[in-house]
Amino acid sequence: MKSKTTDHRPQAGSYLSLLGVFFACAASALAAETRALVIAHRGASGYLPEHTQAAKTLAYGLGADFLEQDIVLTKDDVPVVLHDIYLDTVTDVAKRFPDRKRADGRFYVLDLTLAELKQLRVAERFNAKSGKAVFVKRYPSETSAAEFHVSTLEEELQLIQGLNRSLGRNVGIYPEIKQPKWHREQGHDISRVVLPILARYGYTTKQDACFLQCFELTEVKRIRGELGWKGRLVMLLNGRGQDADGVDHDTLCTAEGLKELAAIVDGIGPAIGRIVTWSSAGEKKLTDLVKWAHASGLAVHPYTIRVDDLPKNCPSADALHVALFRDAGSDGVFTDFTDVTLAWLRK
Repeated sequence: MKSKTTDHRPQAGSYLSLLGVFFACAASALAAETRALVIAHRGASGYLPEHTQAAKTLAYGLGADFLEQDIVLTKDDVPVVLHDIYLDTVTDVAKRFPDRKRADGRFYVLDLTLAELKQLRVAERFNAKSGKAVFVKRYPSETSAAEFHVSTLEEELQLIQGLNRSLGRNVGIYPEIKQPKWHREQGHDISRVVLPILARYGYTTKQDACFLQCFELTEVKRIRGELGWKGRLVMLLNGRGQDADGVDHDTLCTAEGLKELAAIVDGIGPAIGRIVTWSSAGEKKLTDLVKWAHASGLAVHPYTIRVDDLPKNCPSADALHVALFRDAGSDGVFTDFTDVTLAWLRK
């Protein structure tokens, strides 16, 4: 059946619609410059298996300002995007390569080549011993026929930059060098491998849409000094205790400690508990961490908002957002639920 010819010439109403879309996009871009940053934690990991290209694409579509990449090395020194140096809680490695288990019972990314990693199927995070999902209401990998796979850092950068080009946005990246001391002990210098790749894709200065992060102060200093990183750098701060080199993060979270960090980094990424906690009675207690950080010129991007796993005694996701942004004044946040955080910030 022959279809009718349609007149595709723009009409007056179409011009007005296009103009409205233009102004809406412009307003959205302006809002992103003035509001707190929304950092997609491992992608849209509240909805799809973490660090998969599907999760990153969905987070991009939901409006994230930055997409996080946790980076580890393969046996053949290829940086891949996975949260852990371990494989047994997010892939089927135990079934496909049972002989690669180390004496501690774990399967390591560093023990497989990229070609071998590409054979694995990535799943929603699960307990390696019980096989049960860590977040029971998230993507049902155990019953889904959809397949997700490990991505290299370069594959992910190409995806994000391709989307930026086709959609006219400038969504940034937020890579983390994972366990650099451990990698070096295994004979692999992960930072020396990763930084040239970031440079090759145009991430070299503080004007570029990139924050580089790490939990280990010794490596942060090395990245800034010996390895000459000129871009934005973030020191991650754990909930309590020391890092791999025995540096006390409690000390780093003091006013004096933050002043010393400000000579090296541009921001901090503290655990939420470093900023706010709730008592058993639901009473909120704020620390001075954000105030001290701002006094030293540091941006503050806490981690992680999970609406299905709120901090102990926190009454609601709304209360968490209020505490982090309205009360404490955080400059951005890592979130598993990009859409929920964006909706709150746009209120």
